[in-house]
Amino acid sequence: MENFKEIDKPKSNCAVVGVYNHPQASIITYYALHALQHRGQEAAGITSIYYDEVKKKKKYAYTRGSGLVLDVFSDPDILTNVLKGDCAIGHNRYSTTGSSTKANIQPFNMIYHSGILSIAHNGNLTNTLNLRKKLQEEGAIFQTTTDTELFLHLIARSKKKNQIEQIIESLQQVHGAYSIAILTENALIAACDPWGVRPLNIGKIKTENGWSYIVASETCAFDIVNAEYIRHVNHNEVVVIDQHTLETGEFKSYKIFQETPEAKHCIFEYIYFSRPDSKIFGHNVDKVRRKLGKNLAEESPVIPEADEKICVISVPDSGNTAAIGFARVNEKLNNPSVFEIGLIRSHYVGRTFIAPGQNNREFKVKVKFNPVRGVLEGRNVVIVDDSIVRGTTSKALIKLIREANPKKIHFRITSPPIKFPCHYGMDFPSKEELIANYYDSEEDIAKAIGVDSLHYLSIEKLLDSVPKDPGIGYCTACFTGIYPIEIEENSDKYSIEE
Repeated sequence: MENFKEIDKPKSNCAVVGVYNHPQASIITYYALHALQHRGQEAAGITSIYYDEVKKKKKYAYTRGSGLVLDVFSDPDILTNVLKGDCAIGHNRYSTTGSSTKANIQPFNMIYHSGILSIAHNGNLTNTLNLRKKLQEEGAIFQTTTDTELFLHLIARSKKKNQIEQIIESLQQVHGAYSIAILTENALIAACDPWGVRPLNIGKIKTENGWSYIVASETCAFDIVNAEYIRHVNHNEVVVIDQHTLETGEFKSYKIFQETPEAKHCIFEYIYFSRPDSKIFGHNVDKVRRKLGKNLAEESPVIPEADEKICVISVPDSGNTAAIGFARVNEKLNNPSVFEIGLIRSHYVGRTFIAPGQNNREFKVKVKFNPVRGVLEGRNVVIVDDSIVRGTTSKALIKLIREANPKKIHFRITSPPIKFPCHYGMDFPSKEELIANYYDSEEDIAKAIGVDSLHYLSIEKLLDSVPKDPGIGYCTACFTGIYPIEIEENSDKYSIEE
């Protein structure tokens, strides 16, 4: 009895949402988290801040739990009567640092000398060990095993006079990737690390009493609540949304460090993590994925035999738009091609019960995907996918497609070979587990997973596919081994239990 996981896909570790000045802040946060469910299915939580008429002061309420957003907030009374107030933040979790215990579910809340503060974090810190050791030596007592708690201790111990200065000082002490939403008694604060590894966006919602504001990891969260996109949070930036914003429509913006380095956006956000209907780092994901597919076809076209048409299919859902781009360019190169729906994906995959004798991985693939035999049988098939990690699930998927009796199977990947683990918030396996480190050539990998040909997109064509803005670069460490942010040894593996 197991929970189904996409073993052969990288995982992004979280989604964050913040809502300011909305009469139904928690409900807005709930729907935004629902739209961002793909960024983390392990747990979810919401914290709201409201004014207690009896106590005559601001208080916070929160609900957190394991499972999907729909499961954690299945009781509507939670959103209407428990999570009161016009400000809230929320979080979807997929754990990369710290275990999956309830204590590690965000948002994290505290009451300290400067008031109430709640935080939600997407990313991964790389100096966790040193900071944690230093804080423990100074008397700090940790309640969780996740790096996010470091922010709380650093803020609470700051000697700065106001919360914005305390927050900025804490951000100057942590290294690594973070996009964070912080809720205080008087403000919603959004910040991205100096390299802007993970995305964070700002929007606004029209209400009867004026504008309310929302921040979220991806703009698909804005669409579900009818929010208007304003802009993304820049790298090395802290944005404050407060009463001043309500009165003027302007944000207060601060730098974490005076010198802003070149951004190193996670390129995998475009390849796989983000939804194609989202805008991240100021650009549409769908357009990038189409270009990935087009460049892939230019590099490795598939030539038909005789009068046949090449059948191009995707591994849904992240490969869909890239497959369309591949089919169009392959056709333009005088290789008759057509995009087809060759795999049907079940979106209701939950716990799988493996009978004795059944191949575990193959059964899981069958639960999730089913080939369309009428599309594939006797055809020269190109499968477009975004990545191969271990290769084990890809091999099982190819075996499943072979059951539909295609003539040939060609595998095309919209990213270069993954050869190095990520330390900035993606759950890649160790270097030794990555299939690209097992074999010397694409031909050898093709044989290993059972396809007639295989081609990865080159790093040059990958970089050609993504937007090019002044001062903006990309983290490609999982392909190149070049890590833009210094990594503390074993910091991403640390937990209290160890």
